[in-house]
Amino acid sequence: MPARALNFGAGPSALPESVLRQAGEGLLNFQDTGIGIAEISHRSKEFKTYLQGVESDIRKLLKVPNSHAILFTQGGGSAQFSAVVLNMLARHHERYPALEPEQRVMDYVITGSWSDKATKEARRLGGGTVNVVADSRKFSAQGKFDNIPSHKNDAYKFSKNPVLIYYCANETVDGVEFAREEGNETSFPFHLLPEDSPLVGDYSSSFMSHPIPRLQNHAIIYAGVQKNLGPAGLTVLIVRKDCIVDVDKAAQNGAIPIPLCTAYRTLADHQSLYNTPPVLSIYISGLVLRQMMLEFGEDAMEKYAALSASKSAKVYDALKRGEQKGVFKSKVRNDSGSQMNVVFDVVGEGKLDQFIAGTEARNMKGLRGHRSVGGVRVSLYNAISESQVQTLVDYMIEFVEAESAVAQ
Repeated sequence: MPARALNFGAGPSALPESVLRQAGEGLLNFQDTGIGIAEISHRSKEFKTYLQGVESDIRKLLKVPNSHAILFTQGGGSAQFSAVVLNMLARHHERYPALEPEQRVMDYVITGSWSDKATKEARRLGGGTVNVVADSRKFSAQGKFDNIPSHKNDAYKFSKNPVLIYYCANETVDGVEFAREEGNETSFPFHLLPEDSPLVGDYSSSFMSHPIPRLQNHAIIYAGVQKNLGPAGLTVLIVRKDCIVDVDKAAQNGAIPIPLCTAYRTLADHQSLYNTPPVLSIYISGLVLRQMMLEFGEDAMEKYAALSASKSAKVYDALKRGEQKGVFKSKVRNDSGSQMNVVFDVVGEGKLDQFIAGTEARNMKGLRGHRSVGGVRVSLYNAISESQVQTLVDYMIEFVEAESAVAQ
């Protein structure tokens, strides 16, 4: 069998090799049932018990309070662009049945491709009006998603009594991320939020890599697991229980009818088993969670946050060295760079292809940037070790020195 590649791809991402080996055993025989995990009934007592364990581990690791339910569904983060709008409009109709659609305002913070798509979906669905709280392109000299707006420049214009306030914690395509430390001027401006704000956080590409700031103050947090937790197919929802409403009753009050499989009430009432869930993805995600707990205990998120900071610092240091030599060019402002997805350009005609060819020759994969922006994207999810990062950093420096020598 060929050596496993170093997978720096943005998703589906690398998974721990030890977990993949356990998963292989489970494909043949899940918990001594004699049936593989991909074959067993999702209504079997063994799988139901396993699913409860996955929920329990997420609750422990992220310190999720009892005020919030943990739900499992399909469709990825993109399906939640719609589900969030529909469920939160239903809640708003339940609370304020007499309001007109134009009085139901949905606040969106746009910092990259994914939050831009979420905003467009809210507009497409209708049922309310969309207020763009901030758009980072307005704070870019090139009109690009290359920054997180600062608290200090009066960038954020929140509505009073909004249906929801949406933000994307980490923009996987554009390589920008809200600072994880509160008080930093590029952290999410929790202190500017209206009282009792129904806050919605898309944490797809940084989920389970660090503690979520003010988790208890969110109405909804959602994440596709295919970055730090498991294979594609599973979406985890953390929903405050007052946001799980009777959507049919809301529809009678004028809300947009919601498909049953999109309604949070359906998921909650059936313990995420209304229909067949992505069983294999849940299984492997559970194995990853268990490894986290075994390795670092219930404080694993703090440990992974430290590792994330260390790994990204190494890449940014190499990137800075390349910029000083005129070989690399960062795509984002220095105070806005993501710890999960580092993006940059290679300067010079044909040099990007040359750089990527060098990574491929060294068995490093997935480093070409998203098709919409190009360049290089280095994804540093949990399963990427510090030694693997060092392998990439060594090559980056080697490339920089070689190009500098040619230029001289």
